[in-house]
Amino acid sequence: MSTENLIEILDRFDSLPGSVRLRERSYQLLPADGLVADIGCGTGRAVGELRERGVAAIGLDVDRDMLATARERLPGVDFRLADAGALPFADGELAGYRAERVFHAIADPAAALAEARRVLAPGGRIVLLGQDWEGILIDSDDVATTRAAVRARLRTVAQPHVARQYRNLLLDSGFRDVTVEVHTGFFTDGIVLPMLLGLAGAARGVLADARVESWIAEQRRRAEADRLSCAIPIFLAAATNP
Repeated sequence: MSTENLIEILDRFDSLPGSVRLRERSYQLLPADGLVADIGCGTGRAVGELRERGVAAIGLDVDRDMLATARERLPGVDFRLADAGALPFADGELAGYRAERVFHAIADPAAALAEARRVLAPGGRIVLLGQDWEGILIDSDDVATTRAAVRARLRTVAQPHVARQYRNLLLDSGFRDVTVEVHTGFFTDGIVLPMLLGLAGAARGVLADARVESWIAEQRRRAEADRLSCAIPIFLAAATNP
């Protein structure tokens, strides 16, 4: 998938009422004062929304194309090319740290959280959001293929279960006052078709091609007939740096 297509899909997904509400909830868990960094900021939507609320927010990402789009959309805002494991901040420089749809792609989440603790001031807040990749629930006439496609997709994600591990990871990293909420995204239109096609793509080589193609065709028919049904658990964790 090209970056342009990915940005279009993310824009549609992030504009959904449920996505807007979840981001707003994440903002409520961050401090209103001091520097806040959005890690894996993508096109900068959260950075812009935080700044609209008066928060001194900046964005960081490892994708140059995403950062280029963010800078086009929010000229003059501080966006930096950086990895979660090596943040360009002094010890204790941040008041807040936010990462959405990031930790599933990090090879060593514990190391990233150690870096988060380093850059957060005492009393600083961290907020993590992410989906549980094994918990994706899809309505299908072929339950066995659906289950196999989800399992196959897990093998392509660095940390498919990290969201359910947020609480223990934060506690083990030394954070306190850890809270976790679980929200469910429920989708009934074609906005999740690219994700479903990704599941099917991961199943190629594991399942017979004819079986995969039949499953894809069914999901396309469901989307066209307003019968698609997909639920995704999303974990929202927050904690304080001692």
